Amino acid sequence: MIVERIWTGNAYRNFNYLIVCPDSGEALAIDPLDHEKCLAAAKAKGWQITQILNTHEHRDHTGGNAAVVAATGAKLIAHHRAGAKIPGLNRGVTAGDVIKVGKRVELECMDTPGHTMCHICLRSRSDMKALFCGDTLFNAGAGNCHNGGHPEELYATFVDQLAKLPEETRIYPGHDYIENNLKFTLNREPDNAAAQALLPKVTGHDPATSIVTTLKEERQFNTFFRLTSPSVIAKLRESFPELPDQPDAKTVFIKLRELRNKW
Repeated sequence: MIVERIWTGNAYRNFNYLIVCPDSGEALAIDPLDHEKCLAAAKAKGWQITQILNTHEHRDHTGGNAAVVAATGAKLIAHHRAGAKIPGLNRGVTAGDVIKVGKRVELECMDTPGHTMCHICLRSRSDMKALFCGDTLFNAGAGNCHNGGHPEELYATFVDQLAKLPEETRIYPGHDYIENNLKFTLNREPDNAAAQALLPKVTGHDPATSIVTTLKEERQFNTFFRLTSPSVIAKLRESFPELPDQPDAKTVFIKLRELRNKW
């Protein structure tokens, strides 16, 4: 499996992706907002985009669909309940469905509500463990729930699905927010050594060459995986003094998301 990460350089800091079968050159475009860059990358490498996957219905992820379809005839895939929100949908997928790319690339669909209620993440079923997570999981952060989502659903997605993936899983999010997210981590957990070490390496970085984290690393510096950390809880109590002595993980997650909304 070949992963081509495309940095759009736009104000929303989007990443687009081409997932390519090395045998056939067939490619799946994930959220190809910058259709020109996606099409140019495929042309330069001799790849053929045959499918498009939208992780969710927001315009900064679907806005390039029509142009890519017009240029390639690719079939459009998204969450099975997103048909009314994403024009031209050819295939609606549910949890456990598999998207095949070329001869030997298989991506399993995960139904991951929270950022929106029609959000799909893709996990690779090849020898390279990878998660294409749209706006659900970011490097060192979590998606917001402002436009059609819910923080309790996002919590369930994190705890019941994402946290159970293999620790070597490589994380490919829909946006580059790592610098600001690490600053939030250190605001919430000032003694987090992993975040302290990584922040200088990504401060003012070029997202086109940004690091790719693993789930193991995310557990070390992503606040939304660190719900039982005594430092996180102690700091959280400064903002929410009504918290019990031992708050449950769900409460910690939701309060962290509430604070991140204002960060």
